[in-house]
Amino acid sequence: MGNLFHTLATILIGGLAGWIASRLMNKSAGVLYYIVIGILGSFFGSLLFGLLGFSANGLVATVIVAVAGACLLIFVIDKLKGK
Repeated sequence: MGNLFHTLATILIGGLAGWIASRLMNKSAGVLYYIVIGILGSFFGSLLFGLLGFSANGLVATVIVAVAGACLLIFVIDKLKGK
């Protein structure tokens, strides 16, 4: 039951973070895109913040780190696409 809850929480937080990041970066896409970008952004954000010596403790901090990572990921994807 704990793994199911963790998986659902990851998808919900990822979707929220992806949606917020896409709004901040002025992008429009589907729900699956938001979830994927948010989950990958969460990974990159926590990695980046960890390298800087910071960690996210709590829901709000986790969402902030995920949004920052998702924004970074959207920026990199845009640069790779040449936009």
